[in-house]
Amino acid sequence: MNVLSMNRPTMLEQLTSRDKPWDIIVIGGGATGLGVAVDAAARGYDTLVVEQSDFAKGTSSRSTKLVHGGVRYLKQGQLGLVLGALRERGLMQRNASHLVHAQAFIIPCYSTFSRLYYSLGMRFYDMLAGRLSLGRSRSLSPRDTAEQLPTLRREHLRGGVLYHDGQFDDARLAVNLAQTAIEQGACLLNYMKVTGLMRDGDRIAGVEFEDVETGEQHRGPARVVINATGVYADAIRRMDASDPGDIIRPSQGAHIVLDRSFLPGDAAVMVPRTDDGRVLFAIPWQGVVVVGTTDVAVDAMPLEPRPLQDELDFLLEHAGRYLAKTPRREDVLSIFAGLRPLIARRGDDGGATAKLSRDHSLHVSPAGLVTIAGGKWTTYRKMAQQTVDRAARQADLPPRPCTTRELAIHGAGPAGDDVDEALAIYGSDAPAVAALCASEERYAQRIHRALPYLAGQVIWAVRHELARTVEDVLARRTRALLVNAQASIEAAPYVARLMAEELGRDETWQREQVAAYEEVARGYVWA
Repeated sequence: MNVLSMNRPTMLEQLTSRDKPWDIIVIGGGATGLGVAVDAAARGYDTLVVEQSDFAKGTSSRSTKLVHGGVRYLKQGQLGLVLGALRERGLMQRNASHLVHAQAFIIPCYSTFSRLYYSLGMRFYDMLAGRLSLGRSRSLSPRDTAEQLPTLRREHLRGGVLYHDGQFDDARLAVNLAQTAIEQGACLLNYMKVTGLMRDGDRIAGVEFEDVETGEQHRGPARVVINATGVYADAIRRMDASDPGDIIRPSQGAHIVLDRSFLPGDAAVMVPRTDDGRVLFAIPWQGVVVVGTTDVAVDAMPLEPRPLQDELDFLLEHAGRYLAKTPRREDVLSIFAGLRPLIARRGDDGGATAKLSRDHSLHVSPAGLVTIAGGKWTTYRKMAQQTVDRAARQADLPPRPCTTRELAIHGAGPAGDDVDEALAIYGSDAPAVAALCASEERYAQRIHRALPYLAGQVIWAVRHELARTVEDVLARRTRALLVNAQASIEAAPYVARLMAEELGRDETWQREQVAAYEEVARGYVWA
């Protein structure tokens, strides 16, 4: 059984033994940076990725878990954005079939006009998707709507409109993209913080960075540097004195997580208009229900954004308008927020961020720093293609065609009939994960009675997925932090012990890790 092993010593050896410049250095290990790494490495360019924290630590692990064209953008007339995203949605489902799947959504309608209006709109949505459609939309009677959404409020219900979009596990896809990039020959290192940009005359010629774990300083010369740091793109751009002025206008989106009893069926709910002009989703995901999202302009951009009280109240109130079982504060299993790297457009008056486009922007400074910003998970592959095209021209690299339209992501494919459904997210790696979990009795045990994850998955994350901290395992290699924040806190000491055995760490490290995780995870508990 061939298993790709992502481990830090191997990556460090690849970094320190190199005696010539990289073709491309990518700053940022989120969806965009990892997508760029896959594309660049698949073309045969020597590629290094450095990430200040863990892969998908920021926005890329805090999405609404949707792979979608953007229904609300139809109303805004952004047909190009919707069409492009729907095409990319289809490619994601094909190339990462173990993680991206079709999800049925129902728009509840409380007037005959709204039922007709949304029925026509979703048929147009289907038409734009073409052969990459995930399923046909249709109008539902009040009875059919109630049968599919048994906990929906039925007063004045006139029916619903069913349509299909994509759903996925964002952090798991990020891990699989990192694995894919490594398979294509890239070197990826998390916990490497960029401290400066190298220059050769008036040109950016590489990156200076620090190993967060050891404090060791590194210099990476490169023919071109790509800034793919999301909301922190302007911070990297300020290191390049040739290009002043900010381009990012961040906004925050918050979510709450509820027990499945609030939405027990297979269908998700899409509320087409909330008080702030956004759409709202209630989505079954990994045994829970994710409700979101908000859109609030923010100035601060911490690595651990916290939902605002107004956001949480907003989500509870709107969920209560549509769910017969009104959720209360004590019903919330977890809360989380992500920062969107929206692009400030010329003429932007500082109004509501919900009106800003979710399209991406590609920018090259006079010194040659390539910055890719904006966009969303669904369009990561297209963003990467355009970025590598531009970076290759900037660095005068030999032109090579993009191959990612047909490139399968690591893990793509069935898990196998004999593998437990809980391990299906590992795709073709699932038999190896299952074998590891069965190799010792303790590995087959859950890390906590209220969580579905096994001790063997912790070991797998350390051995094969570059997990370095308890947070890496509980927040991103598994999704324990989002599924049940309090249970994840209680599981942290056991996870720390398992990791310490694999990494050769002592009890002091374990205590520090547990304390650090608790500090982060407390922000996910609505106290």
